[in-house]
Amino acid sequence: MASGGLSPSAYNHKQMELSVHSHLRSCSFPGLPKLTLRAPRGSLIPTRLRQSFLSLDQEKRTQMQADRTTPSASLVGNNSSAITTLQLDAARIGEVHRVTKETNVSVKLNLDGSGIADSNTGIPFLDHMLDQLASHGLFDVHVKAIGDIHIDDHHTNEDVALAIGTATLQALGDRKGINRFGDFSAPLDEALVHVSLDLSGRPHLSYDLRLPTERVGTYDTQLVEHFFQSLVNNSGMTLHIRQLAGKNSHHIIEATFKAFSRALRQATEYDPRRRGTVPSSKGVLLHS
Repeated sequence: MASGGLSPSAYNHKQMELSVHSHLRSCSFPGLPKLTLRAPRGSLIPTRLRQSFLSLDQEKRTQMQADRTTPSASLVGNNSSAITTLQLDAARIGEVHRVTKETNVSVKLNLDGSGIADSNTGIPFLDHMLDQLASHGLFDVHVKAIGDIHIDDHHTNEDVALAIGTATLQALGDRKGINRFGDFSAPLDEALVHVSLDLSGRPHLSYDLRLPTERVGTYDTQLVEHFFQSLVNNSGMTLHIRQLAGKNSHHIIEATFKAFSRALRQATEYDPRRRGTVPSSKGVLLHS
């Protein structure tokens, strides 16, 4: 027997695989080759080495869990090393109640909704178009309006659009992390309409629809342009609408609302590469 009570075979230098803790057998580290630990027969893993491996494994597991569960992004402020947190999963909601002598309008808009449409403006065709905004933008759109439609639809159409524009402005907040730009062409049978927009903070409308009839149902087709002009004015949006094809007024207008909804959805969604920064070389996007 050798000193210390070990047999001579304990000092055999033939290599063998170590039987190690299950955490060590399953752990791996990105960027490093997979290694098999070997040691002389009968040798033991030093306590400190074993604890180091277990500590590295636990850190890796903790980081993986954090990556799966953390809904926030780290932001570095302009000209500053301060780091804040932006909750990208927080719902962006705008809510407006507009009352005049002509109308009483309530709007609630959720940019991060699921396409819920609940609109009652007293103007059936406008309600139908607001359904397109919800369905194709995946916004939750709640609009209630009482207006002087016994005169005509002008005031109600305008004030609903103004309230939606204001609700959009509220919901966007400082516009950090969003795509900002949206572009979409929507066909509807023979009609094809292209919409391009920029959530720039600068109101502008370029409108080029050629509607062959004065009315769709009871809705005055002149009110389409007025709707978008009112929405643009209060939201701080640059909006271009261009008809590429179409002969049916209903199809042209509906294709316009569908294209607008999809373009707005693109613009309001988050760009993960921005990590919460403002999509502007100026560092701010303000409604002018």
